[in-house]
Amino acid sequence: MVEHGDIRVVHRGGSKIDFRQPVITNDSRFLLCASGECVKVFSTSTEECIHDLQGHTDLVTGVLLRPSNHLQVYSCSIDGTVRLWDFTDGILIKTYVIGCPVYSIYASANHEGVIFIVVPMLGDKRSELFQLVAVHLPQSGDQLVESRELSAVLSNVSSNPADIAFGRGGEYIASAKGLQLKVFFFKKQKSYEFSLKEDNKKGGLNTFTCVACHPKDDCIATGHGDGKIRLWRNFNHKKEYTYSTLHWHHNAVSSLCFTPEGTNLLSGGVESVLVQWRYNQESQRDFLPRLGAAITHIAVSPDGALFCTSHSDNKITIIQSCVKVSAVIQGLVKGESVQTDLIVDPRSKALVLNGKPGHLQFYSLQRDKLLYNLDIVQQEYIHELGLEQFEVVKAAFDASGTWLATVEERKQKSAELEVNLKLWAFDEQTQSFVLNTTISAPHEARITAMCFRQATDSQTTMLVSTSKDGHFKAWQLATPAHTEDEGPSWSCDFVGTYHGLVPECCCFSADSSLLAVSFQEVVTVWSPTSWELLTTLSQPPGAIRDLCFGRLSCSKYLLGTTAKNLLCCWNLLTCSLEWSTSMDISLLLADPLSENMAAFCCQAGCTDLFVFKPSEPRPLFSHKAVCSGTVTRAVFAPREKMLDSCEENSQWLNRSQLHFLTQYMDLMTFTTKAEDDRLMASSKQLVIDDSVAMTPFYLLLGKHRHQQQENQDPMSSLSAERTPLPQSSVAIKELLQTPAHVLPSTSFLCSMFVQSLLISVTDLSGCRENNKKAEEEMESEKEEEDSEQEMESSIVRSEQAAVSVQSAECAAPALTKAQVRELRRLKKLDHSWLAGLLDS
Repeated sequence: MVEHGDIRVVHRGGSKIDFRQPVITNDSRFLLCASGECVKVFSTSTEECIHDLQGHTDLVTGVLLRPSNHLQVYSCSIDGTVRLWDFTDGILIKTYVIGCPVYSIYASANHEGVIFIVVPMLGDKRSELFQLVAVHLPQSGDQLVESRELSAVLSNVSSNPADIAFGRGGEYIASAKGLQLKVFFFKKQKSYEFSLKEDNKKGGLNTFTCVACHPKDDCIATGHGDGKIRLWRNFNHKKEYTYSTLHWHHNAVSSLCFTPEGTNLLSGGVESVLVQWRYNQESQRDFLPRLGAAITHIAVSPDGALFCTSHSDNKITIIQSCVKVSAVIQGLVKGESVQTDLIVDPRSKALVLNGKPGHLQFYSLQRDKLLYNLDIVQQEYIHELGLEQFEVVKAAFDASGTWLATVEERKQKSAELEVNLKLWAFDEQTQSFVLNTTISAPHEARITAMCFRQATDSQTTMLVSTSKDGHFKAWQLATPAHTEDEGPSWSCDFVGTYHGLVPECCCFSADSSLLAVSFQEVVTVWSPTSWELLTTLSQPPGAIRDLCFGRLSCSKYLLGTTAKNLLCCWNLLTCSLEWSTSMDISLLLADPLSENMAAFCCQAGCTDLFVFKPSEPRPLFSHKAVCSGTVTRAVFAPREKMLDSCEENSQWLNRSQLHFLTQYMDLMTFTTKAEDDRLMASSKQLVIDDSVAMTPFYLLLGKHRHQQQENQDPMSSLSAERTPLPQSSVAIKELLQTPAHVLPSTSFLCSMFVQSLLISVTDLSGCRENNKKAEEEMESEKEEEDSEQEMESSIVRSEQAAVSVQSAECAAPALTKAQVRELRRLKKLDHSWLAGLLDS
């Protein structure tokens, strides 16, 4: 069995950008946020991702601007390191090795050279007790620095960064957990604790949910589970503390933040409303409603010009002073659950799954960006608990991406289940899908599965659906004969049953010549052209949960999983069971570009992955505990560029990349060490020659042109200067793909570009004069050399001839003009004093 070796599970593409509070830079131009194993740098004006700060090997848990340098940022991670970055250039400056997982990071201007982090008290991931410690960052020129000397500040704190905050520039720090608030004063080296009852007189929950400290006054704002906000004062004496209460939110307060001057307090929760409270005038408040989803974090730029809110649907909204929304950065939309499978659009190669309520989202994994949302339900969504509304539960593409089939359901308490089957055609003009056919009540019960026939040019497009009503139906696209104005539409072509059993899943073979439909414990194989039942396949007892045909050289195999924890493989040529093994498989899927198949096996609360070929008894790859919980959604996404890995354990990643969704809605994938090294190499900046002026255009083209000149012959240097760069060069691509807002002005860039391609007249005349002078010097030196050679003895001439023959045989490199002149000057010197030394 092949173990994973250098292959690891990573967050890459579609990671959460609302996991931690984002950071806005001092000039309000950039927004930084933790996203999986990297830190993303976005432009606040164009919403584009400018840099991916990559280097961490586990989940990034915090991002913090360095107080002493506004162009640098700290990031912390579960991998046990704190890294310092130059975020404008995307360069890693220093890595501090802590040695244990880091869950949040804090710093203040009063504590120079010190950062505060939250780490487990036992030093490992399994610990449920955390402590706040101070780390003194050593002053070292090395890029990798050991920082394992930790000083405890507070014990038994929360791992949530929103529960800890600095006050008055770092004079004290407040920490909330459960029903207890702790305040630690650094000068006194003393802490005070304040406790609340579990519920108040009206039954509200007093549990602390977040903390914020006023930047100038001794005031601490705390959010609570019942939607109340408490403003604490006089907390430097345990018995004299007071607090006032603010209340607008009807549910828990998720985030609190003071503006830099302390004039306003911002709060947010599940209401999707940003509330701005006037400090010391709390009766005056402003609202920014309809932000789309529950607010999870609030951040303010250091100059107070921009606010930003993170939302539960993996979105960041940038707001201009609580007045209007100026930009929206949307990640992969995350909901409570994914009803549809993970599927790939054959046209755009985008990942498609549930998005906003009633929508399908098209997400580019390569660009890590939401392309668009497709409204399937086409009804206004009403945000009300307990209200049953239409949900998209199934989706499927045909092989070319021309047709999209969706199923939407609505279950009401007093009524039967409502089901709609919709067929969408791709419109070349709008480059989107347009509704073609709506089939109300396609089945009498819930649809369990559907799949398209991988049609060739001579075959009619077909969709098959199975239902709890005991039938499977074939839907065909046909052109109506009675009118010429109407386009093609879909209609039912065949209804199939098998002994009154309920079909659970269906699957077409790779060449579309066979259709497999499972009816509880029986697998039936049909001919889609004649709808003849070809055979039934026997197998050990247990209802079939997944069916999957083999691909390419393994197309003669049909695989299925059963409720009795069995994986079965049938040979379609002999119609017999080829092999079976005992495995509790939660998901089975095939790579469309190879013979490989992936099986996610649930065991002891974790999920293991096995990659295998149906024709070979030994797995190609296995990975124990890829994640906790059960994996029920995964997909093989084709690569834009094929990998050239030759190692046996990673060849299955060459053509496609496997993405899977965890129970916590994290989209994970697999990467190799070679891929990580390539990404790190591509993120490094161009090496700049100190002898050349560092212009913006030289950063893009200077290095590549310098390399070309080094590879060219010296005699062709003039022609090389006149030869423009090819359009396929890396430098041109880098110039064209750089966001416009980080480039210099067009006039500045264009003039410099043109000047670099032209050769001025003065340079040409200077070159001609230099060449003329050099020729004259060569002629004069040649005359002197001839006269000197006549005066030399024949012995010297013979020695010179021998030396010249030897040098010719050695094929020494040609000397430059300066070296030739220097040799001739040495030749004219009087060396007669050497003879006197030898005689003595």
